[in-house]
Amino acid sequence: MAVYNFSAGPAVLPKKVMERAQAEFCNYKDSGCGVMELSHRGKLYEPIIQRAEANVRELMNISDDYAVLFVQGGASMQFAMLAMNLLNGGTANYADTGVWGAKAAKEAKLFGNVNICCSSKESKYDHIPAFDTWNLVDNAAYLHITSNNTVAGTQYRTFPKTDAPLISDMSSDIMSRVINVNDFGMIYAGAQKNLGPSGVALVIIRKDLMERVQPNVPTMLRYTTYFENGSMFNTPPTYSVYMLALVTDYFKELGGIAAIEKINEKKAAMLYDYLDSTSFYNTPVQKDSRSLMNVVFRTPSDELDAKFVAEARANGLTDLKGHRLVGGCRASIYNAMPVEGVEALIKFMKEFEAAN
Repeated sequence: MAVYNFSAGPAVLPKKVMERAQAEFCNYKDSGCGVMELSHRGKLYEPIIQRAEANVRELMNISDDYAVLFVQGGASMQFAMLAMNLLNGGTANYADTGVWGAKAAKEAKLFGNVNICCSSKESKYDHIPAFDTWNLVDNAAYLHITSNNTVAGTQYRTFPKTDAPLISDMSSDIMSRVINVNDFGMIYAGAQKNLGPSGVALVIIRKDLMERVQPNVPTMLRYTTYFENGSMFNTPPTYSVYMLALVTDYFKELGGIAAIEKINEKKAAMLYDYLDSTSFYNTPVQKDSRSLMNVVFRTPSDELDAKFVAEARANGLTDLKGHRLVGGCRASIYNAMPVEGVEALIKFMKEFEAAN
């Protein structure tokens, strides 16, 4: 029986990537050692982290105006780290469009002033507020958004225009669609949804913004430390970066992000079209804010939700339970989820509906 993993993260990885990692696990390039055993200063490892950066730059068309960094601690550490480096006691605008955006704002308040410029919390984060309703503070240090909200199943279809640097947590939709990096001051993303396993966060930051970093920021929490040392001031998460290199190799083989975006649009359209065709399932997300990565839905009752998740698992469709804060069901269909996985899910959903 084929198994399709719909987990929100750590999430499914491309089978081809897993097979290559398996083949190299104990003996990388005839060294007699696995990548996890290699010195990060050695001749075998340094080309890996360099390839990972080169792949990211190529796939996202990143200019030399930006640094590409690999940082431990995941996106959650970036909530505090970016404020420590760039806020400096000033005021930043934060868009509250989901759980993770709210957590980012909470951390930023430790280092300066936070203006919640918009919020969809009262409607249970079922949409991205229209940009013309946002209350932006002038002369802000930056504007922070979360481009895709994994818990609520919403996503920015376009991005706000702002005089302040735009900073986005793209943990759950990084490299899923074509964006213009030049529209952002900084982008960060935990790797464990679209880029690889957990353990590393990708940070893309405009170099001039790093001039704000103050000397009282601890060494390992300064972006300049990572930039000046090629992300190897200390031992980096070597295996996570290696896997990110393999995943981005695979993205290049597929034809790049434009090709991946078409596949993602197809998968999401298939699933939303089915949800819109039936009254048995429903999704609370407004149509213009629907995520292409995390599709949230419910059956007619909590009891049926639980039954759906259990029976789906027995049929090889795993991790469809909604986030603990909201319940229901959620299908995360990141880059590595094949079209066949979505087809199998829809087939099961039809059968479950007919039986219940």
